Amino acid sequence: MTLQIKELTTIEEMVAQISIIRFLYPNISLEKYQSFLSEMVPHNYTQIAIFEDEICLGLTGCWSATKLWTGKYLEIDNFVVNPDHRSKGIGKLLTDYIEKKAIELNCSSIVLDAFTGNFGAHRFYYNQGYAPKGFHFVKILDEKKMTV
Repeated sequence: MTLQIKELTTIEEMVAQISIIRFLYPNISLEKYQSFLSEMVPHNYTQIAIFEDEICLGLTGCWSATKLWTGKYLEIDNFVVNPDHRSKGIGKLLTDYIEKKAIELNCSSIVLDAFTGNFGAHRFYYNQGYAPKGFHFVKILDEKKMTV
């Protein structure tokens, strides 16, 4: 298995991989995905993808920003591995790449959100050295505008 890691920086490159995003968000429309990306990309959002023979096996979005409590950080967003290719090291390749990127960007930390019931993701992130630091509180104002 020959794997290639590629950083996707354009909306067109990202949209081309919508099929893997649909493992996370099965009902996301192409129009909604394009619309969200058009708002995200100008704010440092990129995607890291793992390919085998032009087929995307795993993907994560990420962006950097600065907060008072942490300084500059890198945030993982929309982390997904094709279910047929899980437990093959794809996720670790992605988190290792993200860590190198965060170091290159001089970030203090890497942050992410994982849904409370996603115990498989929790186990994976613990195994990669991540630990919960607090709670991410959400007040939903209009559920129809959300993807999940």
